[in-house]
Amino acid sequence: MPLDISFMPMSVLIDGYDTDGRLVLADNQLAAVFVRLDGTHHDAQHKGWWHLEAGFGKCNSQRALLFRTPEEAAA
Repeated sequence: MPLDISFMPMSVLIDGYDTDGRLVLADNQLAAVFVRLDGTHHDAQHKGWWHLEAGFGKCNSQRALLFRTPEEAAA
């Protein structure tokens, strides 16, 4: 059975940059935190992309995962 994935906008405190975040809920349980890359130190080709800042359970990953949109990651 597919999970009900939803996103909750949330500011994230990360040294004054990358503050646009999303809490990712799977069946109303916190599954991940995504942050939009907007700092000047990021590779220009990834500016505006979303980074998996923290994942829980099946979303836990040691790799630096990047997505164009939160919805792309949910798929």
